[in-house]
Amino acid sequence: MNDALATVTLPAGPLLLRPWQAEDIPALVEAYRDPSMRAALRSQITDEAEAWRWLRVRQEGRESRSYFGFAVVDRERGDELVGNVALRAPAPGSGNAEVGYWTMPPARGRGIAPRALGALTDWAFEAFAEDELTRLDLLHQLDNEASCRVAQKSGYGLAGILPAQPPWPLDGHLHTRLRNGTAADADR
Repeated sequence: MNDALATVTLPAGPLLLRPWQAEDIPALVEAYRDPSMRAALRSQITDEAEAWRWLRVRQEGRESRSYFGFAVVDRERGDELVGNVALRAPAPGSGNAEVGYWTMPPARGRGIAPRALGALTDWAFEAFAEDELTRLDLLHQLDNEASCRVAQKSGYGLAGILPAQPPWPLDGHLHTRLRNGTAADADR
């Protein structure tokens, strides 16, 4: 594995995207107490032991070069943990990958998600250019209007509606951004 990918950090204005660390565990447990996060995310963290497992999965993803989760910290607020962005790396020959994100409840509405997602997007297209990454997908449940706005602000066009599938009870939106910076809208 490329050691630079294992330890990469990404600047995003006042934000820094960095690997998750052991000292993030208390804030991670606190973030998952938010009912809207529990409703929107597959993984669930209810205690410190689950947070440690979650952290190990992210570390293993970096080591295998298959999944890159970044803690988003606000450097202007004493490196306060404000969110998460992640990339499920492209499968060989597929040309596409998936991104996701969440923000801590006190950080919402401050433009953190679009800024962090923008930095992740730019990095992904550069870091995986040799893998011929040409498309990034972002998925969210239909009722998550905030995620829809973040996707659009970040250049991810609405590419389609996905039918509900367990564990998701609602249909979802598929947003897509292409390597050339354009959104792959359903209208095109």
